[in-house]
Amino acid sequence: MKTLFRPKLIDTLKNYNKAQFYKDAVAGMIVGIVALPLAIAFAIASGVSPEKGLFTAIIAGFIVSALGGSRVQIGGPTGAFIVVVYGIVEKFGVNGLVIATFIAGILLIIMGLARLGNVIKFIPYPLIVGFTTGIAVIIFSSQIKDFFGLKMANVPADFISKWLAYGQHFNLVNFYSLGIGAFTLLIIFLWPKVTHKVPGSLIAIIVTTLAVYFFHLHVETIGSRFGAISSSLPSPVIPTVSFATFQQLIRPAFTIAMLGSIESLLSAVVADGMIGGNHRSNTELIAQGFANICSSIFGGIPATGAIARTATNIKNGGRSPVAGIIHAITLLLILLFIGKLAALIPMATLAGILVIVAWNMSEAKSFIFILKGSKSDAAVLLTTFILTVFIDLTVAIEIGMILAAFLFMRKMMQASSVEHADLSAEDVADELSVPDGLPEGIDVFEINGPMFFGAAYKFKDTMRVIEDPAPVLIIRMRHVPVIDATGIRVLREVHEEIKNRGSKLILSEVTSEQVMTELRKARLVFHIGKANVTDTFEKAIQRSNEILQDIKQH
Repeated sequence: MKTLFRPKLIDTLKNYNKAQFYKDAVAGMIVGIVALPLAIAFAIASGVSPEKGLFTAIIAGFIVSALGGSRVQIGGPTGAFIVVVYGIVEKFGVNGLVIATFIAGILLIIMGLARLGNVIKFIPYPLIVGFTTGIAVIIFSSQIKDFFGLKMANVPADFISKWLAYGQHFNLVNFYSLGIGAFTLLIIFLWPKVTHKVPGSLIAIIVTTLAVYFFHLHVETIGSRFGAISSSLPSPVIPTVSFATFQQLIRPAFTIAMLGSIESLLSAVVADGMIGGNHRSNTELIAQGFANICSSIFGGIPATGAIARTATNIKNGGRSPVAGIIHAITLLLILLFIGKLAALIPMATLAGILVIVAWNMSEAKSFIFILKGSKSDAAVLLTTFILTVFIDLTVAIEIGMILAAFLFMRKMMQASSVEHADLSAEDVADELSVPDGLPEGIDVFEINGPMFFGAAYKFKDTMRVIEDPAPVLIIRMRHVPVIDATGIRVLREVHEEIKNRGSKLILSEVTSEQVMTELRKARLVFHIGKANVTDTFEKAIQRSNEILQDIKQH
C-alpha cells in the first residue's frame, strides 16, 4: 500500500549534492523574479491589495515545495483564481475571502486523505478548456480600464455591462497609459529573442516604471491607487468561522478547492512529462490544502500549482523542491528590502502583463480543435465557456460536470446493447462442439457493455417484447464488465417476470469479478439458483438440457 502523505523533499534530499543545489538556487531565484510581477498583478486583478499576492507567493510557495508531491512544482497565486476571488471579495469582502480560502484548504486536505488525487485527473478535457478560456476572456476584459487609462469610478462586474461601460468612456483614453501598456506587450513579445534567463515582464516593469518616474508621466500607479506597500509579513490570525458564515462560503470555497486541485495536478502532470518524473497526487493535494490554510492565516489569497512558473523552474535547471523553497525566500527578501518600490509600478504595465497571461491561458488552438470534434465535447466546451463568461465560474463547473456526466452516460447507453442471439447450428458447433445446434426450448439473449441504469432499462424493455418465452432463457453476460444497483434491480424484476411465466433464467459467462460480487451481495445468485449462474456458455447449455429433461419428466 502506497504511503498517503510523503513529500518529495524527503526523497530528493537523500542523494542531494552541491552541484544540484547550485542549479536549484539559480532556478529558484529566477522563478522568484518571474513570480514578483505576477503575484502583484494577480492580487490587484482579484480586487485585493498588491502585497497580498506577495504574501501568498511567499507562504504558499514555500509550503507547496516543502510538503508537496512534485519535485519541481511552484506554488502561488494564479490567473485562474482571479474570477473567483474577485467575486468573493465583491460579495463577502476581504474577510469573507480569507475564510473561504481557509475552508478550501481544509477541503483540499480532505480530498487528499480520501485519495481523490487520481480521480480529479479524469475531469473531462473540454470542461477544463471551457472554463480556462472563459477565465482568460474575463481577465482580458478586466484589464481594459487600466490598459487604456480610462477614467471610470467603478467597473461593472457583469461581462456585458462592463463592455458597455467601456464603450461609454472610450473618449477618455489616457494615451500615456495606452503607450505604456502597448510598450509592455512589445517588450514581453520581443525580449525572449534577447534572453530567456530574465523574464520580459520584469524588464517591462523596470523600463516603464523608470520612464514614468523620470518623465513624470500622468498615469495611475500602484501607489496612487493603493498607497504604500507593506515591507513585512503580517502577523498570523486564524479566522473565526461561524456556522452561518460556513453556509454562505462553502460553495465558493468548494470552487476554490476544485479549481486549485485541477490546476495543481495538471501542472504536476505537465512537469512529470518535462522531467520524466512521477508526482504523488494525494500528497500534492494535502500540501495545497496546508498552503491555502497558511495563506489565509497570513491574509493571503488562494494558491495552487502554477504551470508557467513550474515550467520556468524546470527550464532553468530546478530538479528538487529546494528550488521552490529558494523562490519563496527570494520573494521574501524582495518584500523586505525593496518591496516599497513596487508602489511606483504603473497600472498599465500590470494590465499589459495580464493581457499576456490571458492570452497564454486561452488555449485557442485546443478550443477550436474541440469545437471541430464530437458534438458532445463541443456542447460541454461551449456550455462551460458561456456560463463562465456570462454567469459564474461556480455554476459553469457544476453544470459542465453534470452535462459531461449525462453525455458520458448517453455514450455508454449507445455503446451498450441487448440482442437476441439467433445462433445457427454452425455458431453453436464452433463454440460448443455440438453439431446439432442449439437444443429446442432454449432462447438466448446477449448483453454487451456496462449494465448501469441507462442500459438496464434498455434490457428490461427488450425482455418485455417476448410474447411467448421459451422454457429456458439464457442471458449471456461475457461482455458485461460492471453492473450497478439499477442493473441488479432490473435483473431481479426480469427473473421474477420470467419465473411467473413458467420459464427458467440462466445467467451465462458471468466472468467479471465486480458483476459476480454484486450478484452475490444482492442475493440474486441465491434467488436465481447457484447452478443457473455459470462462467461458460457450455455450462449454461448443459444446465438448460437438465432443466428441459426435468420438464419432460414432469
